[in-house]
Amino acid sequence: MTRKFSLAYLTVPGTHPVDQIRIAAEAGYDFVSLRPIPMHLPNEPLFQFDLDRQLFKDIRNALDQYNIKLMDIELARVREDLKVEDYESAFAAGAELGATDVLSSIWTKDKEYAFKEFAKICDLAAKYNLKVNLEFVTFSGVPGLEGALEVLDKVDRPNAYLMVDTLHAHRSSVSPGDLAKVDRKKFGFIHLCDGPAEIPSLEDPSMIGVAREGRLYAGEGGIDLKGMLLAMPENPISIELPNSKEMEVRGPAGHASRCLVTAKELLAQIYQKED
Repeated sequence: MTRKFSLAYLTVPGTHPVDQIRIAAEAGYDFVSLRPIPMHLPNEPLFQFDLDRQLFKDIRNALDQYNIKLMDIELARVREDLKVEDYESAFAAGAELGATDVLSSIWTKDKEYAFKEFAKICDLAAKYNLKVNLEFVTFSGVPGLEGALEVLDKVDRPNAYLMVDTLHAHRSSVSPGDLAKVDRKKFGFIHLCDGPAEIPSLEDPSMIGVAREGRLYAGEGGIDLKGMLLAMPENPISIELPNSKEMEVRGPAGHASRCLVTAKELLAQIYQKED
């Protein structure tokens, strides 16, 4: 089985979707992961192709021109000030462009609210044959593996899956052994990156800082990527590797290319040793 790779939006943040598609294709990715659902951040570039028909057409043409597919759209968050019903237009447009998956995360400590709203996201996504991948984020409302599995079990939707980001898994003290105990059918796609071995406290600025702009190329940090990958099925890998310094030096295309080269080198080492 040949491993499939997607170029995540946050690896080249702010890049126009058409440019992201071209960069991904030229670097050798199989997919792209786009962000039509805004994060409501200051000075955030908006690529809401569900609301902008010309942008939608430009993306569709680029996917065809560069012979690349859209894997997932993001980010369908659960949070008290957000209405999950507002995500439906992005789900519909993403599915029309060929997307198969949605990335979701939970930013509330209210479990019952989280269960109810995440179930709504799954049901909305199901209308468009989309799978929902729940990511646990160390500094979110669902910070670890156990909490994410609890949500999936409580909600019990057939299109709901677990999405493991290797940085957040490491920083939430999730071991390869923990991942190996999870039913393999529960796993969705995987976010791959490396990072420092040291786990900062939640109050440390580097907890969020590294996650958002200081991740490392595969094999260049201290995370047990080999152990994690061997503990999970060989599902598609979305490389989410924001690194502002590397982007400045290499540019979006150079950075995206280096991300894929190092990921493939790591996988070759892992599976060669396992043969």
